[in-house]
Amino acid sequence: MGEEQLTRLPKESEEGNVEYKLKIVQPTKDRLEELASQIRYRLAERGGEAFYILGVSDSGEPVGLSDEELEISLQNLRKAADLAGAKISIIREARGKNGRILELLLRRCRDQLPIQISVITAGQADHGKTTTVGVLVTGDLDDGDGLIMGKVARYKHEVVMRRTSSVAERVMGFDEEGNLVNYMLPSALDEAQVYLNSCKLVSFVDVGGHERYLRTAVRGLLSYNPDYVMLVVAGNAGVSTMTKEHLGIALSFKIPIFVVVTKGDLAPPDILSRVIEDLMTLLKAPGINKIPLLVKDLDDVSISARNMRSGRVAPVFVVSNKFGSGLHLLRKFLNLLPPRLRWEEELSKPFLVYIDDKFNVPGVGVVVAGLVLQGWARVNDRVWIGPFKDGSFRETRIRSIHAKRGVYIEKAQAGRSVTFAITNVSYEEIEKGMALLGDGLPLKSARGFEGDVFILHHPTTIRPGYEAIFHIHSIKEACRLVWSSKETLRTGDRATIRVETVFHPIYVREGDRFLFREGRARGMGIVTKVIYPNP
Repeated sequence: MGEEQLTRLPKESEEGNVEYKLKIVQPTKDRLEELASQIRYRLAERGGEAFYILGVSDSGEPVGLSDEELEISLQNLRKAADLAGAKISIIREARGKNGRILELLLRRCRDQLPIQISVITAGQADHGKTTTVGVLVTGDLDDGDGLIMGKVARYKHEVVMRRTSSVAERVMGFDEEGNLVNYMLPSALDEAQVYLNSCKLVSFVDVGGHERYLRTAVRGLLSYNPDYVMLVVAGNAGVSTMTKEHLGIALSFKIPIFVVVTKGDLAPPDILSRVIEDLMTLLKAPGINKIPLLVKDLDDVSISARNMRSGRVAPVFVVSNKFGSGLHLLRKFLNLLPPRLRWEEELSKPFLVYIDDKFNVPGVGVVVAGLVLQGWARVNDRVWIGPFKDGSFRETRIRSIHAKRGVYIEKAQAGRSVTFAITNVSYEEIEKGMALLGDGLPLKSARGFEGDVFILHHPTTIRPGYEAIFHIHSIKEACRLVWSSKETLRTGDRATIRVETVFHPIYVREGDRFLFREGRARGMGIVTKVIYPNP
């Protein structure tokens, strides 16, 4: 904006998110701390944003500053903003009676982001996955009649049926002393406030447990790159088919697991003991080869947490979401649970995100969500989106970035689940499984790939011409088998295969893991060669 003459402003109010500052030229350390506290207050008044006007008196008089005074005042305000966890951007410049005036936007964000851990919930429907997550996140106990489900479910039919059908993400946060942040907030489900007040975040990705929703479980395991899997088993029902199914998928992708046995209050002691014994036997079985540890005290919690990254130890917690028994040990465990994935090693690579959700936000436009797999990007960066149905890619600009908790951030980097507001593309054109690419990655869409595959289960045999749904990250695409190193494939077979997409091109890379499903058939593998269409 131009440097127009600024007229007298209303007197500064003690409330709201607007602050006048005539000048800040020689602040002491204590004064900077006072300014930081003031900034925090103004930010809190309007959900994380505040307006500061330099060169204006408290009465609203547009005095103005010299170039030197303005530059020094801006530098000092930036120091205070850093202490308050905020960033400054210049909105406009105007003229006062004696010099320049700057209008600034302060927006709360973090240079040092919270430690983040992603945990996928898995297990049979009706075993208490969503209720367990809800009790952990809210701090409230269930009434045994769907109270917690009603608080945390995304859709009405999930409340009515008491069954999760979608992928839902819930967050619990810990402060520097290990206290649960959620429980200290007016709303435990206010994810923005949990994010802003936490030093460590545990993101629960809750997926459907019914067989008909297996695709949501697969999507969660592949698109969210979880650190751990929380396998939930009802103490009055025991190990089921879907328990083994989800366990098998987690093992296939080498994701460490811990087990939560729910409904300890409903199960008779002999039944509960039998369920725990069955679990221990299952976890020690050949092919699974875990070291199960029934957690009974804080020593067990500490041992379990320290050894989780190896994937060998499988802690087992017994809880009651109605009466609260065992939950304190599970909370302590989650507080100690270390991040497993080494995202810092991906920062130097070109930017890449697979889109796992999309939104059409009034006043904002097209917004896409996903986990940054590698590299980083900032607001206003130019990136590429695709492939579209014709295999093309299109340049787009990142208008804004938010952590999935609704908190504005200036930079998205590897390991962070974020949303991007983007330009030059319509909501209808975007499909889940498309990618955002930075410079340095080839803008080439694939019509197929070769891979090494292991057949987890198939009731008969697989031959060329066989079609199934393949999952790679958030990609879900029908593919046809066109060649196999073995003439027929059966349960337990390993082979090299070549498949081609049936409907749409995809963006895929060598080394990507895939899982396919068709009816009760399952297989998993690794992409070894990408097949591009002829030029």
